[in-house]
Amino acid sequence: MDQIQAMRVFSRVVETGSFTRAADSLALPKGTVTKQIQALEARVRVKLLNRTTRRVTVTPDGAAYYERASRLLTDLDDLDASMTNAQANPSGRLRIDVGSSVATLLLIPAIEGFQERYPDIQLDMGVSDRIVDLIADNVDCVIRVGEITDQSLVARRIGHLPFVNVAAPAYIRRHGTPMHPHDLEKSHRVVNHFSGNTRRMYPLEFNKDGEHIEPNAPYRLAVNESNSHTVAVLAGLGASQMVTFVAQPYLDAGELVQILPDWTREPLPIYVVYPPNRHLSAKVRAFVDWTAELFSQHPQLQRS
Repeated sequence: MDQIQAMRVFSRVVETGSFTRAADSLALPKGTVTKQIQALEARVRVKLLNRTTRRVTVTPDGAAYYERASRLLTDLDDLDASMTNAQANPSGRLRIDVGSSVATLLLIPAIEGFQERYPDIQLDMGVSDRIVDLIADNVDCVIRVGEITDQSLVARRIGHLPFVNVAAPAYIRRHGTPMHPHDLEKSHRVVNHFSGNTRRMYPLEFNKDGEHIEPNAPYRLAVNESNSHTVAVLAGLGASQMVTFVAQPYLDAGELVQILPDWTREPLPIYVVYPPNRHLSAKVRAFVDWTAELFSQHPQLQRS
């Protein structure tokens, strides 16, 4: 038995809570994962996991073993990195997760520059507005919008997302121009956006001279993905608030019209986030620094 490999497999089972998910994340057959755990338990002569047909739980001995094994594996990875040229030439497979608009409008158009700078990094980019679990999904880092509530993660702020109030010209022709946020509750409709994880509706927010309004505006369509939200607003299905860097090309082309210009929404912070046990990874550090540099060059993503 390769004890180090067995420890890595055991750690992934604990982190994902499943033999199947651990096997998928490690690109191993499920049978191999099972045999590795059995061999490890035989070696240490204690039961590390309780297994039923529905779930996997960690025994008290298994929890203690996992805590020390995780530290050891992290130290081994750091040692390997320090004894090679990995810091100077980052390499390997990097798994990231990014929201739809950020991916399609910011990252992917610029990614060739990253590849030229770091030709030995293979990038796996998950694109969705769903918030992933970095540990369970075995993701190296993510770009997230909004405050980070999980204190176990490392977060670096790389910018802010300002918003603009918009509607399509076709919508204005049919429903007129709202003159106050409360008008949206009366003779107007909006396109709403809701969380793909919690299904909670994101409210519209308007601020002016210390006044804060969240109108309860009627809607006929709500979506959980930012590109679909943009298409719906362009189709004239309702007024809404859009991230400025997304809306600006359509405003410049006359496909969208700014409404309620005196009312603003507080910009949301953007973070690049990664697990603390990967903070010394050369490939993660390379992507974090490159992303921060990319966002710093975009005037609509930085506070004045």
